[in-house]
Amino acid sequence: MVEFRPLCFSGHFQWKMKMAVQEFSRFLRESVRQPGRVGAIAPSTQRLALHMVRWIEWDSAKTIVEYGPGMGAFTEPILKSKRPDADFFAVELHSPFAATLATRFPDLTVVEDSVANIEAICQQRGVAEVDAIICGLPWAAFSDHDQTVFLDAMMKVLKPGGQLVTFAYLSGMVLPAAHRFRKKLKGYFGEVQSSRTVWLNFPPAFIYRCRR
Repeated sequence: MVEFRPLCFSGHFQWKMKMAVQEFSRFLRESVRQPGRVGAIAPSTQRLALHMVRWIEWDSAKTIVEYGPGMGAFTEPILKSKRPDADFFAVELHSPFAATLATRFPDLTVVEDSVANIEAICQQRGVAEVDAIICGLPWAAFSDHDQTVFLDAMMKVLKPGGQLVTFAYLSGMVLPAAHRFRKKLKGYFGEVQSSRTVWLNFPPAFIYRCRR
């Protein structure tokens, strides 16, 4: 006779599952409340996060900025990949997300501000130039004016040869703003590459890899 035993999960696993559900619920709630700011209905997956960070030249990246980290899907692999002596900080405009990041990553500097002010933020931190920017902003949700403002500000701090990694949802490419952003990237950067689609994300996404 076959005996079936109930599955038994460790307390740590149960805690991680509980935290994941809470984070997803918080993300969904904020995306419904302010879709123009959040720009997504679910946090990015680990698969997308790993594809985002693997292109960065971590050995030479001394100053790294994360734009719009949200709930921190990209933050964790950045912290694991960067040099121990690298200066890394995140810029998050949305207060609930900034609070979550501060709790989840207590050693991370989270600047609650707009990336339009990145030059002033860098000046306040004594940063002359930035080597790499990992970006989770919803570019397709921004107006033509906002896209230009954010990219102009970025160019004031990103050093020559500096890297930008950002992503776009495959479904969002039907929007004029998404095509406009792609065209802008080619005007701002000397090198722009697009990755293959990361299907294990919701929604499926691809990555822009740009070098100034």
